[in-house]
Amino acid sequence: MKRLMMTTAAVSLTLGMPAFAGMEEAMEFLDSEIGGLSVLSREDQEAEMQWFVDAAAPFEGMEIRVVSETITTHEYEAQVLAPAFSAITGIKVTHDLIGEGDVVERLQTQMQSGENIYDAYINDSDLIGTHWRYQQVRNLTDWMAGEGADVTNPGLDLDDFIGTQFTTGPDGKLYQLPDQQFANLYWFRYDWFTDPKTMEDFKAAHGYDLGVPVNWSAYEDIAEFFTGRDMSYIGGPDSVYGNMDYGKKDPSLGWRYTDAWMSMAGMGDVGEPNGLPVDEWGIRVNENSQPVGSCVARGGATNSPAAVYAIRKAAEWLEKYAPPAAAGMNFAEAGAVPAQGQVAQQMFWYTAFTASMVAPELPVMNEDGTPKWRMAPSPHGVYWQEGMKVGYQDAGSWTLMNSTPTDRAKAAWLYAQFVTSKTVDLKKSDVGLTFIRESTINSDHFTERAAKLGGLIEFYRSPARLRWSPTGTNVPDYPKLAQLWWQNIGDALSGDKSPQEALDALCAEQERVLERLERAGVMGDLGPKLNEEQDPEYWLGQPGAPKAMLENEEEEPITVSYDELIKSWNQ
Repeated sequence: MKRLMMTTAAVSLTLGMPAFAGMEEAMEFLDSEIGGLSVLSREDQEAEMQWFVDAAAPFEGMEIRVVSETITTHEYEAQVLAPAFSAITGIKVTHDLIGEGDVVERLQTQMQSGENIYDAYINDSDLIGTHWRYQQVRNLTDWMAGEGADVTNPGLDLDDFIGTQFTTGPDGKLYQLPDQQFANLYWFRYDWFTDPKTMEDFKAAHGYDLGVPVNWSAYEDIAEFFTGRDMSYIGGPDSVYGNMDYGKKDPSLGWRYTDAWMSMAGMGDVGEPNGLPVDEWGIRVNENSQPVGSCVARGGATNSPAAVYAIRKAAEWLEKYAPPAAAGMNFAEAGAVPAQGQVAQQMFWYTAFTASMVAPELPVMNEDGTPKWRMAPSPHGVYWQEGMKVGYQDAGSWTLMNSTPTDRAKAAWLYAQFVTSKTVDLKKSDVGLTFIRESTINSDHFTERAAKLGGLIEFYRSPARLRWSPTGTNVPDYPKLAQLWWQNIGDALSGDKSPQEALDALCAEQERVLERLERAGVMGDLGPKLNEEQDPEYWLGQPGAPKAMLENEEEEPITVSYDELIKSWNQ
């Protein structure tokens, strides 16, 4: 790859073609912004920048618009990388930052209307089932080999990306290019959990060692133990909370549950990256990958006993062990709360918040720059079985719509490759800590920085990483189905409905969408084909999901030592 890139730059000079002035901007960018923080040598960085200058020449003066959700990584792209790309290539980029729900809404509108709202989207790979079935986005495998070949970076190195399995359809085609990834993990106050007095008090109360909870029973014990506890004897607040969550009736509430809460409870089937035939949305597919039901009466699990257990536990813990304000918070508002120093643990914490949790002035940081907290695998519920999905990994990924004119798609594809390039990725990851490349994760820089990131690097270097995955292909239309979750789950958390009533309504609404898609026939042989309804007891008596209610939904609590866990990852 290096030789090919160097040759591209050398040819234009050898033929007497004037070097585009953008290389001056590129050199300034490498000096002032990258500053050596790249997995590439300076020589190879310059060669990669020269390739972008040459490839962008036909599009000089074009103005394009792209969009993403608002997280630290995308703020860095919009505020730093987009202006740099514009200066280097002459392509003016407007990178809009909006809410994740709004990104999905804009994409859905473009799909339905054919109007080119944005020239490229960074949307979650959760939409892979939608993109594969509707065929309204350019599959990048064919794009890079055909129409987009002249604007595809020879140094892109797809094999270096860690998330392409999430953005590849069952047809083997790549539909999206990962831009940022983060996982949901367990977060806890390592300093409190390893304090001798705290450990002694916990063991006296519960009869086993305080540690990382392996199951929900242990998580609940720990939540109860810390809630209201005076931690001032080791410099903490005089009253703390044993759990953190959020419950506002907002689109982000739905993600909390489709993003693996239900699979961690044990609702779906065994199978990685997603349960098969029943996934973490409770949707069952047949042998042809056609969705056949969501309610138990059709073989789905969205309103199954395991799903009811999942929602019931979340509601109980939110009410009993979380700060009172948490019930009125959304994803973004709740993310910063653990850093304020009053929370002992959070079962489902997104690593996207790592960058905002390591500021030296925070009460959760030590004076030497190391955190007082750590991250570990989330515990699982009583219905969970070995071999099931254990957590969610977000993979925000570049998507090119078919409705985008080719020249605009090419210009946008150049920008997408620029912000994910090897020249840029190490610096971008240093800012946002949302890793997409193996070379970045394994760099010397992150070996040196690992001790200050609370286990993030150890997680991403471990084989455990492979067991965290986004929504899979059982979900045929993410935009239509995702909006049903937050409204119905919100009814359960607010007390307007019981968990069973809310989930009965949710699965019925999901099936109405599946029925409409089946009648419309827009997905052909890949679309839903609903099963006939049967007595739910029939399906509850079959192997796998949906699972019959257990006589006892409490299990023996299990914890593990965090330090031993990290050793096992390193081995």
